[in-house]
Amino acid sequence: MQPGVSIAAIALHHRLNANLLRRWVAEQEAKNGAPEDRELMRVPQGEFIPLRIGEPTTAVPDIQIEVRRGATTISLRLLICTES
Repeated sequence: MQPGVSIAAIALHHRLNANLLRRWVAEQEAKNGAPEDRELMRVPQGEFIPLRIGEPTTAVPDIQIEVRRGATTISLRLLICTES
């Protein structure tokens, strides 16, 4: 195996089950006893970078209902309280 090679991609290319191929590779590595090679194949883990996220500024629209019947119109406007 070469560093950075995807076992799943190799399995897919050769129409093999990826889990079965991974088991075969692990068994072969255990037989060969080459921990240096396995160490070379590991991908370094990325660093955690904290992000500052401000308070969400979601505007809640008011609810407005308008009912018309003939010449009569009734309007109702409801204000939304966002403190709860």
